[in-house]
Amino acid sequence: MLQEESDLSLTIAQIVQKLKGSSLYAQLERQAWASLQRPEIKLESLKEDIKRFLKTSGWEKKLQNAVYSELSVFPLPSHPAAPPEHLKEPLVYMRKAQGSWEKRILKSLNSMCTELSIPLARKRPVGEQKELLNKWNEMGTDEPDLSLFRPVYAPKDFLEVLINLRNPNYENGDSLSFRTHLGLIQVPLKVKDIPELKELFVELGLTTGQLGIDDSTQVPPELFENEHVRIGQKVLAEQDSAAAQQYIRQGSPTALRAELWALILNISNQPEDILYYEQLKTNVIQHDLLVDSLIYKDVKLTASNDDYYFVFEDYLYQVLLCFSRDTSVLGHFAYNSASPPRSYIRGKLGIEEYAVFYPPNGVIPFHGFSMYVAPLCFLYHEPSKLYQTFREMYVRFFFRLHSISSHPSGIVSLCLLFETLLQTYLPQLFYHLREIGAQPLRISFKWMVRAFSGYLATDQLLLLWDRILGYNSLEILAVLAAAVFAFRAVNLMEVTSLAAAEAVLADLSTLKVMPLLQIFLFATVT
Repeated sequence: MLQEESDLSLTIAQIVQKLKGSSLYAQLERQAWASLQRPEIKLESLKEDIKRFLKTSGWEKKLQNAVYSELSVFPLPSHPAAPPEHLKEPLVYMRKAQGSWEKRILKSLNSMCTELSIPLARKRPVGEQKELLNKWNEMGTDEPDLSLFRPVYAPKDFLEVLINLRNPNYENGDSLSFRTHLGLIQVPLKVKDIPELKELFVELGLTTGQLGIDDSTQVPPELFENEHVRIGQKVLAEQDSAAAQQYIRQGSPTALRAELWALILNISNQPEDILYYEQLKTNVIQHDLLVDSLIYKDVKLTASNDDYYFVFEDYLYQVLLCFSRDTSVLGHFAYNSASPPRSYIRGKLGIEEYAVFYPPNGVIPFHGFSMYVAPLCFLYHEPSKLYQTFREMYVRFFFRLHSISSHPSGIVSLCLLFETLLQTYLPQLFYHLREIGAQPLRISFKWMVRAFSGYLATDQLLLLWDRILGYNSLEILAVLAAAVFAFRAVNLMEVTSLAAAEAVLADLSTLKVMPLLQIFLFATVT
C-alpha cells in the first residue's frame, strides 16, 4: 500500500514538473491572474473562487486532458533507486542488443557519408534557400539524383537482428516449456493468450456495435451508425480526452475522426504550435542534412508508388523534413530503449561539449518510414496540425515498431504474440508453413513494422488505427496479422514454398479489418 502511494506521488510530481514547462501552464497562470479582476472573486475565498472560475471557463478540462495525455505515454512507475536506463528498458540483454543495432545503423550512415563525400549537415547558400522556399508546396515535382543513396536499413534487416536475439539466462536450455515455441523469436517474454486478449479488447465482441461491420445481427447498421455519430458529437462538445478514447474503441465516424484523434492526442493547434512548425520549416530551408536525401528516397520508393498516397507526396516531404529538425522529439528517448545518435563538430571528435544529436530529433529514417505519415494526410490538410498529429503518434506508438524492447507494444513482443497465437490456435497451418521453410513471421513482419500502412485499404487502416488509439496499445497489430493467416488458411495449407505463401498474402487491400478481428478473437475455439 505504501509502495503504491509512493509510486503515485512520484508520478504526480513528474507530471506536474513536465506540465510546468508547457504553454498550458503559462496560459492557466495568465487566466488565474486575469480572474482576479472579476467581481465574483472574493479575497476571503480566493483559492476556491479561482478554481471555480477555471472550471466554468473550460480550463480545468484542458488541464485534465493534458494530465491524461501525459499518463497515456508515461512509463510504469519503477523503483525510486532504479537507474534511468531501467526506465528506458529493464532487461540488460535487450539494452545491449539495441545498442549493437544502433552501432550498425550509424556505421551504415557513416559509410554512405564517406563513400559519397557528403557532409552530415551543411548550411544552404542563399540562392538555394530561396529556391527551396519557392517550391516548398511542390517538392514532389523535384527530381534530385538519388541513385547513389540507399535506405540505411529495411524491415527485413531488422527482423534478422530480432531472430538472433537471446536471453543469456536461457542459453543452457533450462526452460523446456519455452523451448516448445517453434517460431523465429526465441526470447521468453510474457504475451497474452486469446482469453486475455478478449478481456483487453472486450468492446470488439460480437454483441457490441462496431463501425466497419456491415451485418451486425443486434442492431441495423444505419441505426447504430446514426446513434454512434450523435454520441461522438457529444464527446467532442465535452472536449474530454478519456471519453474520446473510450468512444473510439468502437470505431470513429469518418467526419469526426480528425477531431477525435486530435482530442485524444491533446493537439490544439494554438498560434504558438503553428509558429513552432514555421520555425522548423525555417530550419529546413536554412540547413541541408544527409537524412533529407534518405527521406526523399524513401518517399519516392514507397508513398509515391502507392495508389492511395502518391497525391500527398508534397505533404510527406514537408512533415518528415520538419520532423527531422524537431528537438522536442528527443524527450521520448526517456522511455524508449533506443538512444539518439551523436555527432561531433568537425575537428572536435570525442570532446563532449562539441557533441550534437544527429539528426536533431534523434531518429534515423528507414525504408518505409514515410508510410507512418501517409494515412494521416487523409485526415488533416493543415500542415501544422498534420505535423503535430504525426509527431504525437510517433512518440506514443510508432517508435516501438523499430526499437528492441520488452514492452508489450514493442516489436519483439508483437512478433512473439503473433507466432504464439498461430502456433497455439492454428497449429496445423503453423507447422505446415514451418516445414516448407515459410516461417509466417517472415511474411507478416513488414505489415506490423509499418502498422499495416500501405497494405490495407485506407478506410480499413484508419479503422485499425482507431483501435490503436482507443486501447493505447499496438497489440492489435499482431492479432490482425494472425487473423489474416487464419482467413487465408485453406489456401496457405496448399502452398509448398515461401514464395507461394507470399503470393497468397500479397494483396490485403480487399480485407475488412473488423470482421477478421472479431472472428479470430471471439469465434476461435479456445
